[in-house]
Amino acid sequence: MKILVADDHDLVRETIALLIGRDENTTVVQASTLDEALAEIKSAGDIDITLLDYDMPGMNGLEGLKRALEATGGRPVAIISGTANKSVADEALKLGAAGFLPKTIPSKSLLNILKFMAMGETYAPLDLMTAEEEDDTSSDLTQRERQVLKGIAEGKANKEIARDYDLQEVTVKLHVKNVCRKLSAKNRTHAAMIARDRNLV
Repeated sequence: MKILVADDHDLVRETIALLIGRDENTTVVQASTLDEALAEIKSAGDIDITLLDYDMPGMNGLEGLKRALEATGGRPVAIISGTANKSVADEALKLGAAGFLPKTIPSKSLLNILKFMAMGETYAPLDLMTAEEEDDTSSDLTQRERQVLKGIAEGKANKEIARDYDLQEVTVKLHVKNVCRKLSAKNRTHAAMIARDRNLV
């Protein structure tokens, strides 16, 4: 997987690149402006995911996102930001961004999120996207659903979860479906990420 990290703050960019680069199957390319990023996209031709800093020179709000999406030819482009709010994140996702990543995101989650987006999924932190909502859907999870969610977060297959709690595999499948619905998760991987973001497991 080849990832372009574009951020005008050297420390932030190099730290992100270092974290991602620890994975032996990942190559990192860096840029400090939108123009540099677009040049890298054009010259490399095989960048799998592009991360753009929202406040970087040349971005002009989300205009830079539009230009990058055109340049990548449909490959994932995500926004990273330390300042942007929910409305910016909403707009970025509507424009076709593969994700919106606050710079406060836990470093241990970063690579998993990138892999998630590489599979064609969309990522945005639940706490940001639901910041204006009062109800907490996680409180609707039953004790059994929380146990199943814990198993999902640990990377266990349905068969293993069923064995852990003396359940039928078909019952676990039903619980997984309910957990995903209640957490508004696209799939079990997304549910695990939400669980970690909200400290549910």
